[in-house]
Formats: sequence, C-alpha cells, structure tokens
Amino acid sequence: MTKILRAAVIGAGSMGANHARVYAEMEDVELVAVADPSQSALNKLAQRHRIRTYTDYRDMFEREQLDMVSVVVPTELHYEVARDALLAGIPVLVEKPIAATVEEGAALVALSQEQQVLLMVGHIERFNPAIVALKGQLDMGSLGKVYQISSRRIGPFPARIKDVGVVIDLATHDLDIMHYLTDSHATRMHAEIGQRLHTAHEDLLSAVLRYENDIIGVLDINWLTPTKVRELSVIGERGMFVANYLTQDLILYENDSAPHGDDWHQLAVMGVSEGRMIRYKINKREPLREELEAYVKAVRTHGAPPVSGEDGLLALALAQKLVEAGTVGEAQLLDDRHGFAWPPSPLHLSVKSVAVAADA
Repeated sequence: MTKILRAAVIGAGSMGANHARVYAEMEDVELVAVADPSQSALNKLAQRHRIRTYTDYRDMFEREQLDMVSVVVPTELHYEVARDALLAGIPVLVEKPIAATVEEGAALVALSQEQQVLLMVGHIERFNPAIVALKGQLDMGSLGKVYQISSRRIGPFPARIKDVGVVIDLATHDLDIMHYLTDSHATRMHAEIGQRLHTAHEDLLSAVLRYENDIIGVLDINWLTPTKVRELSVIGERGMFVANYLTQDLILYENDSAPHGDDWHQLAVMGVSEGRMIRYKINKREPLREELEAYVKAVRTHGAPPVSGEDGLLALALAQKLVEAGTVGEAQLLDDRHGFAWPPSPLHLSVKSVAVAADA
C-alpha cells in the first residue's frame, strides 16, 4: 500500500492557496496544515480544506509530522523559512526565485547537501506541457543547429509583487528555461533596464545573452504592457518553434530550404524560405500539478528533484548579473576571471559563513 505523504504549505496568498488546492486533490498526499501570519487568509483555507492552521510556521514544525512542505512566501523570506524547514529535516519546495540573493541561495543549497534533505525550486515553466514537448523535439534534433532563443514575458504590473523587480520575479523563469533548453551556460550578456512605474524596482528589461554553444538568448520582459504575453521562440537550421505558455500550444514553422529526410544533416542548408506550419498535439495539463507531482515523486523515491537548488541558484545569479549589467550599461563577461566563480557553486561557500552574512 502506498504511504500517504503529509504535506504543508507556508504562505496563504494566491499561489500558496493553489499549492494547498493541488495537494488536497492528490490521492497519495494529505494536506495537513497551512501557516501564514494572516489569520483571515488561514480561515479561508481552513474552511475550504478542513486543515489545521498556524500563524507561526515554527509551531507547525514542532506539532506536525511532515513529509514535505511548500514555501510560498515573499522572496525576501525564502531563505529564512526554507532554512528552518531544512534544519527541521523536512524536504522543501521553495517557489522561485530560490532566495533574494545569490549568497542566500548558495547557503540553502549547501545546507540541503549538508543535511541530506531534498531541496527543489519551483520553476514552474519547466513543467508546462508545451515546453516539455519543445525540449523533446530539440533533443531529437528536429531543428538541427539552434541559432537563437527569444522569450517575451510581458503584461500589467502585479500588485502582489512588492519586494523585487521584474528581473528577479519574471526573468528567472526564462533564464532557467534557456539553460534547460540549451544545456549550456551563458558567457556574456548585455542588458538595458528601466523603472517607469514601479516605485522601488525596475519594471522593464531588454537583454541579450550568448551561450557557450554559440546560441543567442533574447529577453523582452516588462510589467508595462496592457495585455499578457508569454511566448518563446527557437530558431534553428530547419525552421522555428513557437511555444505559447498560456495556451500550451507548440507550432513549428518549417524552413522549406532545409533538406528533408533522416539524412538531412549530411546536406548543407542552402537558405531560408517559408514551409509548412505544423501544430503539435499537446496533452494540456496544469503546470503546478505537474510540478507538485514531480516533487512528491522525488520525496517518495528519495530521488533527485527535477529542478535542483543549483538550477535555482544559477537562474538567480544570472538575473542579478542582468540587473548589474543594466545598471552600469556595459556588457558583462561571465567567467572566473572577473572575481567570481561561474557558474556559481555553493561548494565554494561554507554554510556557516554565508548564513551569518545572510542574517546580518
């Protein structure tokens, strides 16, 4: 008989409520508690799911026997809450970004390794069925050599986001997806950022990145657009894939000038011309459910999480470098000749020293 895993959620906002809903609907998981400082938010979830509630998550850790916890709190609290859960020996899924700073993120990764407790980062777009299908096509070589990946993530300003800017909040999605699709690290970047309406942080990003395998990444991200767009395109020798995150559609626009057949890669691509448009059949599912099911599987099997702490740390480090590049207005080279390890590794940092710095 399959063991029922006991899950809890820390954070009763809109995203925390969604985590609670999905856990409550799972057959092999029992949602036992939710913690949040807001009693009114807790009351709504308690009434809906008939669960215990706590205004202090540390009381929940002491009184409940938990197999897993989702940390869905403001970014500035990710480090403290996830750290306490790891120290309590509870596997953690922390929403992206992994933490507010690279130092805090590295400390969480190192602590997870030291305590041998699972840490997963909630980069939900990894679980979008359109992106999963796109990754499969790219791995099969459907585009041949990939030239460029472009991402548009634009829309109105979300009132719930107050502690970070658009780069940390939104660009981390696309930086993680670009790393996932290219299986490569960025070596250079240039960024322009703007602060037009947000009172404390940037709300506009235009950026270009070059990866080790010569793929160019382009980011168009803002909180200034009246309509919501979530779209990614990949251009290669054999055409262009376009994935729509919102509709979960995946379309291939073929390059008719590219050779066809199984041995096409042995022939030269003579040019670019318009060919067929192929719409792929996608089994559409809720990405959050896919994500939490993968988390549950990792906890149950003691396996590696599909989105590791290191993955989350890399996305956050790139986002912070984009902010720096946009602030100074100069291209940034990303390697260890410029005073920092790249890609960032928690193994270069001690848990104690980083934790002290993060608490200061």
